[in-house]
Amino acid sequence: MEGEVKLFGRWSYADVNVADEGMKRYICLTPMFIPHSSGRETGKQFSQSKKNIVERLVNKLMKSGQGTKKVSGKFIRGRYNTGKKQHALKIVEDAFEVIEKREKRNPMQVFVEALVNAGPREETTAIIYGGIRYHKAVDVSTQRRVDFGLKNIALGAFTTSFKSKKTIENALAEEIIWASHSDTKSHAIQKKEETERIAKSSR
Repeated sequence: MEGEVKLFGRWSYADVNVADEGMKRYICLTPMFIPHSSGRETGKQFSQSKKNIVERLVNKLMKSGQGTKKVSGKFIRGRYNTGKKQHALKIVEDAFEVIEKREKRNPMQVFVEALVNAGPREETTAIIYGGIRYHKAVDVSTQRRVDFGLKNIALGAFTTSFKSKKTIENALAEEIIWASHSDTKSHAIQKKEETERIAKSSR
């Protein structure tokens, strides 16, 4: 469509569908050519749900990773990407190009499906009663499900590419494709199932 705003001038927002009705409100698909809001929503409560979902993924890739904790036995860092938004934008654009070639679909649709699949529906919280600490299963809010999905997809990509010949672009593309198919090769899907399994045992 002439005059339509497309992601990186290539991928349309118009045909992207969020299958999970509860998550539609929190997966923002406001058309942007470059997913960069210049921090306009920073510091505002619940403002993340109003930020373009692709920009949120870009922001996750700019973090330094775990740093103090190990994932798959490794300390995960930011792949020389910490704080460099232009670099992170290029990673996402290249990853989406790989997804389009492999899936023959709009990569934003694949990414949205991955987010829906990667968010756990149940987790545990610690309760202290009578001096005794125990865990109890609780439902996960929809906004928190999106946050979990974004964090684990980014972390899974860094885990795969860390000390590996595989580039972060290919690792991110694979992580999103696996998550969109609920494949247990995906780090995000593994974390979701682990979280829900622990919650089920704490009911």
